[in-house]
Amino acid sequence: MYKLVVFIPDASKELVKNALFAAGAGSLGAYRQCSWECLGTGQFMPNESANPYIGRTGVIERVSEWRVEMLVPDSTVDAVKEALYLAHPYEEPAFDLFVVEEPSPRS
Repeated sequence: MYKLVVFIPDASKELVKNALFAAGAGSLGAYRQCSWECLGTGQFMPNESANPYIGRTGVIERVSEWRVEMLVPDSTVDAVKEALYLAHPYEEPAFDLFVVEEPSPRS
């Protein structure tokens, strides 16, 4: 079991979440489409080889982004990563996958 943490600009949040859910992320026991999210600020500076969705080469950009977390079963981790790359607008989406102990569902 993994926990996916991904940073998504506001305009794309629901689209990316729905793609991740469709690929198998976000289940816990008898519940589906589970996620946790909070708003924050991301910072980056595209270099000369970048093709940025937001911002300009050589200029620091600060963007309002959502931190979205959800569980990902081992069996769907590759499909979830592929869905993330396809649905996320950024050239290099910022995300982490943490190995977590599989919860024992109570429902």
